[in-house]
Amino acid sequence: MVRIQDDLFESVNAEWLAKTEIPSDRPRIAAFDELVISNEQTLMHDFATIHEFDEPVMTEFAKFYKKAGDFIERFEFGTEPVKPELEKISAILDFETLTSKFADLILNSQVPVPFGLSVDTDMKDAVHYAMIFSGAGLILPDTTYYADEHPRKAELLDFYRTNTVEILREFGFSAEAAQQQVENTVKFDAILAQYVNTSEEWAKYAELYNPVVISDFTSHIKSVPFAQIIEALIGKLPEKIVVYEKRFYENFDQIVNVANFELIKSWMLVKLLRGSTQYLSDDMRILGSDFSRKLSGTSEARSQEKHAFDLATGQFSQAVGLYYGHKYFGEAAKADVQRMTSEMIKVYQERLDKNTWLSRATIDKAIKKLDAMTVFIGFPDKLPEIYQQFTVSHDSLYSNIARFDVARSHKHYDKFNEDVDKTEWHMPAHMVNAYFSPDSNTIVFPAAILQKPFYSATEQTPSQNYGGIGAVIAHEISHAFDNNGALFDEFGNMNNWWTDQDFKAFEAKQELMIAEFDGLEIAGGKVNGKLVVSENIADAGGLTAAMTAALREPDADLKAFFTQWGEIWRLKASEEYQQMLLSMDVHAPGKLRANVQASNLDEFFATFDIQEGDGMWRAEAERVKIW
Repeated sequence: MVRIQDDLFESVNAEWLAKTEIPSDRPRIAAFDELVISNEQTLMHDFATIHEFDEPVMTEFAKFYKKAGDFIERFEFGTEPVKPELEKISAILDFETLTSKFADLILNSQVPVPFGLSVDTDMKDAVHYAMIFSGAGLILPDTTYYADEHPRKAELLDFYRTNTVEILREFGFSAEAAQQQVENTVKFDAILAQYVNTSEEWAKYAELYNPVVISDFTSHIKSVPFAQIIEALIGKLPEKIVVYEKRFYENFDQIVNVANFELIKSWMLVKLLRGSTQYLSDDMRILGSDFSRKLSGTSEARSQEKHAFDLATGQFSQAVGLYYGHKYFGEAAKADVQRMTSEMIKVYQERLDKNTWLSRATIDKAIKKLDAMTVFIGFPDKLPEIYQQFTVSHDSLYSNIARFDVARSHKHYDKFNEDVDKTEWHMPAHMVNAYFSPDSNTIVFPAAILQKPFYSATEQTPSQNYGGIGAVIAHEISHAFDNNGALFDEFGNMNNWWTDQDFKAFEAKQELMIAEFDGLEIAGGKVNGKLVVSENIADAGGLTAAMTAALREPDADLKAFFTQWGEIWRLKASEEYQQMLLSMDVHAPGKLRANVQASNLDEFFATFDIQEGDGMWRAEAERVKIW
């Protein structure tokens, strides 16, 4: 039997690890996933038994859900619904025609284009939107997979080729034509992979902000008439465009040009057809998901029933979230979590006030940011207006989704001329997750995460709740002061409020956190300390604040607190999935989140009498403490 003194994660999760099996239609099972599965079962049961809804949007949801699960109708429609989109690509006979069609394809079609133009909050002016320029997505999970020495590169690309040829054959392409389209696609993907951001670069999101004066942007790129495209999307030319992927922008004319026309056209066609498979017959949706299952080591496709649920709740996510929140989230739980949140913000204020490595000027500004932080718990007050446009017709499932996507695209670009709505939720209430939004200085806790093992007012003690949801809440508060969030002020603007000396001290502490995780071995791979540093800073600060708050409760029990912390990170996953996450996920693996962060706290050693020589021992000088 494993002792806590040797391995917190293995000890507190021993029985769960021994008995729990990874579901055949998932690449992993974790405490988060168990809640997802439970909520899925609850909602599927509700939607199978409720025949009328008071809310008109939910009535449309019910129609869509039924259509998504009608596999006879999906089979009868065949691949016909995708033909209008295919014809849009077939009609493009030269590069000039292609570039003239980009705006229309972005706004009014399912056809992908080889760059990103989107509207997002301006990091330096958080009440207004900015136009964002980025690259295109890759076939493989991230840039590290394209290194010749990557053990899965050849295997995965070969599988992708074979699988995609099969898909194209179903759309009526000859074997030879299908093969040519696929080879062109893989060639263009290899070009993209040289210039898009690495996962590590995406993780430093404050550094993504590279504003370029619009005239410089449109004159730098000569191969595509971006002035016309942007004006068609938002009705005018903005003063600037924010470049998120600098290498892609700098080398754009080498990527999207006349010489690569046939490659680009094939890439668009293949991406369109692969993306459409999930809305067609059952055989097609299983064939279309073969590659993602190969990537993640998932043995089976989702059942028809679960697939229909996934599609319907994905399209109507906020509406389903409001239904879930109103039905399953109680005011008592909301009030208790609000109390815990207030308590931990107070703990943070006190800890900042007593901070010994920051100057008073920086401390005061940090406390000001905490005071201004907004907290949303449970579910939003209203449904986004876009859902009023989602009416379900007798057309095919694919045609309905295509129509919804066009409505979303128009709404997305229209909002450029509006002020940012800081009350908008970016997760539905039935999602088991939480987040901090730096551009609004807001933390959000959807209703679905407020369940065991994270939280229970009746079945868990306050110490257990602080080790569960308390640490998650404080984790999100800590994101306001991680390596990214710390660069934003109390209004959500990217604005350096630190003294130079204080920020250097903070960077030195970041380096300690990077070094603590960098190179740790797990699942046949190694952790990239730079990739996971922001989440690790948030974990460390969150665990410390939650523990401090737990100690203030009557009958505080740190054994229960740390045990609960170990339990919420329980996880089993396929090796392929774990290795994929090591290359691209900004979170450290669950076992390391549980063990390494606990071993940074002196109280953990005292609570379990951990001594030098024990597996969990970490010398006092090596315990990383930031917040």
